[in-house]
Amino acid sequence: MRHAFVEGLARLIAEAISSDSGDSVFKAMLIRHRAAAVREYVSLSAHANQDRRSLRTSVNAMAHPGKQRSASDRQREAFALLHACASSPYCSGLADTAQSLLSIPEISGEPPLMQGLTLLLESPSLMRLQRIEALLDDERVREYVALWDRHGPRSGSAQAAAQGNASQKRGTAAEARAAHALQVMADRLNQDEANGRRYRVVTAMHVPASIPGSAERAKSEWDAVLLGQSDCDDDAPSWDVCLLVESKASVDAATTDLSRLLRGIALLSQAEENVAYVFETGQGAVRLRGSSLRALATDDASLQSTVLYCCDAPLEAAQRLLGAGSRMQLLSAQASLEFAATVQDQEHADARTLEPVWNDLLKSPRWRGVLDQYQTLRRVRELMVHTEDLLSAIDQVSVRDAMPRTQAE
Repeated sequence: MRHAFVEGLARLIAEAISSDSGDSVFKAMLIRHRAAAVREYVSLSAHANQDRRSLRTSVNAMAHPGKQRSASDRQREAFALLHACASSPYCSGLADTAQSLLSIPEISGEPPLMQGLTLLLESPSLMRLQRIEALLDDERVREYVALWDRHGPRSGSAQAAAQGNASQKRGTAAEARAAHALQVMADRLNQDEANGRRYRVVTAMHVPASIPGSAERAKSEWDAVLLGQSDCDDDAPSWDVCLLVESKASVDAATTDLSRLLRGIALLSQAEENVAYVFETGQGAVRLRGSSLRALATDDASLQSTVLYCCDAPLEAAQRLLGAGSRMQLLSAQASLEFAATVQDQEHADARTLEPVWNDLLKSPRWRGVLDQYQTLRRVRELMVHTEDLLSAIDQVSVRDAMPRTQAE
């Protein structure tokens, strides 16, 4: 099995660095692994947005238009240029402009302004941003940046913001469709007079801090929940949890979410038996019975009766057994990167050098998610339903119940 694993990982790496159809993210990681200039660029870039904010704050303290009303025309123009440079993604113009301001008589005669400009020019933030610009002249750094740009828009960019907004809208729409399907189910159940219970749906249900137990890394908000209760005449009824529904854009998203979901259910099950807990929801505050919450469990049978992952993603042509997160963890292992570098240099590498990844997979807690990925994927698949299929199933039940008994059977 070890031999099969390392051979399979070797093929995965070879595919990822293929010049024709390789993985741009892995290629970028490999360049970072091999080039010191790229590692420095990545390290500095991690703080670049914070450094830019720091510089803008320093410039605004001296050059904000509101502070220049009593200044001379020449000084206002100079500081207006400095203020504009502070908003630029590049800092070379800012440094040159600040240096030129030191020679303007109106400014050189003002010690506070001279001190502010000097501190700006000596700022570690400015020096780091200048170093980033200098590193962009390096061929390997430019190659690294190009590969990341191919993967998607840069963090903090307008394109990334637009993409995030679009994704958020799709997520909101998917949650609304899942809640609608659940409401149809509740309406169908409420039509059944023999049932003797009343049902309702709440969305964005937040778990209160009053529930005992650790909330660390546990799901704290549920997309949609079907509630039921028998005390219809109670002025302040307490409800029972019947079905917990989460809306996800893809199987990968649900697979990544499962551990949080399990911890969230475990947290709810810590409720005290005879206590009613107040949950804030999109429909206002609701009281849930502690006995209902305490009955929740994370074994397979309990999950299949109380949890659904609703997903609107199209049918996959082929099921991926290796999730995106697990794949990238395997590729980014130190031994994998060293193997890929050897392949690039020599076109042949001994797959046995990948055995440290195998050993970590079996022993390290950090690799547990990769080791258990198939079992996790299987559990997620068993909890997943397409929203339209859920609506169709509810409709079929309604139609069957409306038939004469012999015909329904």
